[in-house]
Amino acid sequence: MAEIKQYPVLTHLRSEPNVHVIRYHKGKRVASGKGLSFWFTPLGGGIAEIPTDDRELQFLFHGRSRDFQNITLQGELTYRVTDAERLAERIDFSIDLLNGLHRKQPLQQLATLFTGTAQKHATGYLAAREVRQLVAVNPDELQQAIERGFLDDPVFEDMGLQMVSLRIMDIKPSAELEKALQTPTRERIQQDADEATFKRRAMAVD
Repeated sequence: MAEIKQYPVLTHLRSEPNVHVIRYHKGKRVASGKGLSFWFTPLGGGIAEIPTDDRELQFLFHGRSRDFQNITLQGELTYRVTDAERLAERIDFSIDLLNGLHRKQPLQQLATLFTGTAQKHATGYLAAREVRQLVAVNPDELQQAIERGFLDDPVFEDMGLQMVSLRIMDIKPSAELEKALQTPTRERIQQDADEATFKRRAMAVD
């Protein structure tokens, strides 16, 4: 957030190095760059502030497998702004010239855009596979499918955005289904244990 100080005649703005500031005067861009510091009059124009550091997003959403089972997907996504001026033309990053806060919620808009895109590609992947396959498969395959979806989508480059990294942390069926899937394994382990116990007793008798 930019630091804004009020003085009797002028106002001073100081921004951080990882923030791109765009200053407008009478509808024209008169200054643009990172870490800017300047004097201005609040009635003389507008200022936009775009963070350019890497931003992390946690996401959690639900999908359905090919055999109509509910799946919960949890992951983490990192993105950054690559062209602040282009992005400022598409999303309103203007700030209140009294307190330096964004007038709207541009970062929330970006979060919705990225998580919505990830969910779209993940849902298509889940719908093409049965639940047993989804639970057993390495999550890297799903991760790569989502990453390819981002690379093939021209919207982000056009807006001056880039997805930096993506990590799928968990793919889980419903609690009831997960318990049902675990039951055969538990029964097999118990059977093996019983057989081992029987063999030890037989050896002791001999």
